[in-house]
Amino acid sequence: MNFPSKLIEDAVNEMSRLPGIGKKTALRLVLHLLKQKESVTEELSHALLALRKEIKYCQKCHNISDTDVCSICRGVRRDRSIICVVEDIPDVLAIENTSQYQGLYHVLGGVISPIQGIGPDELKIESLMERIRLAETEDKVEEVILALPATMEGDTTSFYITRKLKALNIKVSTIARGIPIGGELEYTDEVTLGRSILTRVNYSAD
Repeated sequence: MNFPSKLIEDAVNEMSRLPGIGKKTALRLVLHLLKQKESVTEELSHALLALRKEIKYCQKCHNISDTDVCSICRGVRRDRSIICVVEDIPDVLAIENTSQYQGLYHVLGGVISPIQGIGPDELKIESLMERIRLAETEDKVEEVILALPATMEGDTTSFYITRKLKALNIKVSTIARGIPIGGELEYTDEVTLGRSILTRVNYSAD
């Protein structure tokens, strides 16, 4: 692709690093920004810089947050007896958009994948166990929902967590398989995802 300006080329190259953005789409975005007022580009730049410098991760559930503890963990109307375990942050957003779940979350930051060199120690599994142990005195956790991908890696992670939770006498359930095998939660429609949360089933590691 030939560019009339090195500045445009550099901007296109940087924009095309984003997932799902090819060179042609990146060029359209760059040319669109050029047509806007300079303040539009400045506001976009400031928002992205603030995102990188000021974003925090919740100390309890590892969700993205503006503060040390996210708004979900601080929410007075959340059911603290249930924790929904998800692979990553987009899954939290997807479930929240269904408006069918009022419990808490725990973001693992991935799933167990020996092929990619990701083991249990690379995930936030131990902090989940510690979180449940600390809740023994108040706001006791009674159920853990495993809302992980319907893949081999997701099932391996579910099995590992279930075995870890067995000693804590916690009810373990998994979302109903309304989610297609190999599907990712963030791409699942809200009706299917909401129904899967409501019709969750018990999960056994036996």
